[in-house]
Amino acid sequence: MKQAFLLLISGFSLLLLQGCATSYQQKGFTGGYSETQLAPDVFRVNFQGNGYTSSERAQDFALLRAAELSLEKGFRYFALLDESSSSKLSTFTTSGSAYTTGSASVIGNTATYSGHTTYTPGQTYFISKPHTGVLVRGFTSKPDDIYTFDAEFLQQSLKRTYNLP
Repeated sequence: MKQAFLLLISGFSLLLLQGCATSYQQKGFTGGYSETQLAPDVFRVNFQGNGYTSSERAQDFALLRAAELSLEKGFRYFALLDESSSSKLSTFTTSGSAYTTGSASVIGNTATYSGHTTYTPGQTYFISKPHTGVLVRGFTSKPDDIYTFDAEFLQQSLKRTYNLP
């Protein structure tokens, strides 16, 4: 009974947390974006997700922040100079549990016990936290020799995709 209850609670907790991927926010406890201006027209943008964030979402949010920064600094276009993606893998192991049932009998001055113990080992969960970094250069007009993103179009598209205001 105790094992079934713990399993039910664990499953319910996973359902609650399933929708808790890192939101589009400045970096905090659960992840988010950060940026550094390296030159008047060059920025490094990082996005770190939690264990419920997909690598695609982390990549999209790094690009969204790059688009916002470009527009904030007066650049209509930006180009990716470099990009890196990685994941930090961590584990979490639950404790095991033991459940014993038995019976005792007393005959005169003698007591006997017969029992059975069932042990359920703990479970190990693997958690992957994605990280994406982009190095971008902003442009006021569209250059002919390299591929650039239209910052305003990309910003609107990604905000629509993730239902962001």
